[in-house]
Amino acid sequence: MVVITMATNQLLTESSILRMKNFNRELKFSRDWYPCKWLPMTLLNGRVNTQLQVGTLPCRKGALVVSPRISLPSTTLDLLEAFDDEYGGVIIDPGCLPSSSNAFVRLLRDSLSNWKLNRKRGIWLKILSEQSDLVPIAIKEGFNYHHAEPGYVMLTYWIPDEPSMLPDSPSHQIGVGGFVINEHKEVLVVKERQCPFHCSGIWKLPTGYINKSEEIFSGVVREVKEETGIETAFLEMIAFRHAHNMAFEKSDLFFVCMLKALSSDITIDEKEIEAAKWMPLDEFVGQEFYQDDHMLKKAIDICVATYENRYRGFIADQLISKLDGNLSYLYYNGLNKV
Repeated sequence: MVVITMATNQLLTESSILRMKNFNRELKFSRDWYPCKWLPMTLLNGRVNTQLQVGTLPCRKGALVVSPRISLPSTTLDLLEAFDDEYGGVIIDPGCLPSSSNAFVRLLRDSLSNWKLNRKRGIWLKILSEQSDLVPIAIKEGFNYHHAEPGYVMLTYWIPDEPSMLPDSPSHQIGVGGFVINEHKEVLVVKERQCPFHCSGIWKLPTGYINKSEEIFSGVVREVKEETGIETAFLEMIAFRHAHNMAFEKSDLFFVCMLKALSSDITIDEKEIEAAKWMPLDEFVGQEFYQDDHMLKKAIDICVATYENRYRGFIADQLISKLDGNLSYLYYNGLNKV
């Protein structure tokens, strides 16, 4: 007698049970073989272990055998395509998510059971816009919203029975302002077309938000160019402000940078800017609005001190980091060599 042993170490799920039932239905009677039978199943830590013995000697009529056309059922679980991250978690591949809602919920449940058994921690699930019908399913299975960007929504699932260690969604927006002064001691200023009532009609520095993956120094140069048409070069980051509960209840970092003017002819962006001009420094700092705002006044005082060589800010130095192996910028005071 030949014994065929099939030992599995997989979770007992609806899909695996169905495969075993299908296999049983394929067993056929024959007068030439001993009966085959399933040995008792044992369940250990949520996993099923099964052995199948098949007789192979001639026997009496009516023996139960495996059809030679049928292979043993696969005991590998169908799971969502994913890979491990560096923190003991899992990142699900959004390009391999099933289009069927029924298939998605089955695979998601099987996958979560598998990851829990393997002591995984945080699960990251990106769902693309064209897969948006899967979002309610994932939420119902215990996932939470993390953040959204054009084209996708990111969901997370924290497995351990303890406070989540997953990082929060992006919490800050980054703004920049450019202080540009020419050889005539005139400051480049703008009057915005749309702004809050309290600063309506005020002549201010060109400001804006940096783009995704954009450096602070290149972002401020771009913003000044877009609003006024003036070409500049970054010199120093001279101050920054940290505020909270700003737009969309996010925190706000605003960096004031000293720039060198490389051109003088102004061309405004009429969609955003009502007017722009070169304003004498004394007239600019003498505006009542700045005299009444202690933080803005201090920032402008620092700009003036930098222009008069009484203060030094941070330069941008490009260095390589072992953290990611890439070049990035370190901002530091360049007055004293380190």
